[in-house]
Amino acid sequence: MASTESRIKVRRNGDVMQVEFVDRNILDESNIQMIRDEIAGIIDSAPNPKLIISFQGVEHLSSAALGALIAVNNQVRTRSGQLRLAHIDPQIYEVFMITRLNKLFSIHATADEAVKSLK
Repeated sequence: MASTESRIKVRRNGDVMQVEFVDRNILDESNIQMIRDEIAGIIDSAPNPKLIISFQGVEHLSSAALGALIAVNNQVRTRSGQLRLAHIDPQIYEVFMITRLNKLFSIHATADEAVKSLK
């Protein structure tokens, strides 16, 4: 039976939703789908979502997790929202550079910087 325990922590800061991951390694496909579904619900709850996803403490991401991030980005854009990524480990950032995802996402060193970049 699937666990219904959340894989993310969500904090509201005004009209900005900040998401942090519970796990250090985001590799398991079922957990990734659960995370994707939870974030989709957050996005759908706002007309113009402002979302910050913090990777603080995350050490590994699978390609499926990257695919889920791209889907989240597309969903945010469809709703005329804004997505920012923050606290990405240098080794993970290297993967973003190799895959050119650093061009797709707005990536910031800290969540505070990410909040300041929102319009």
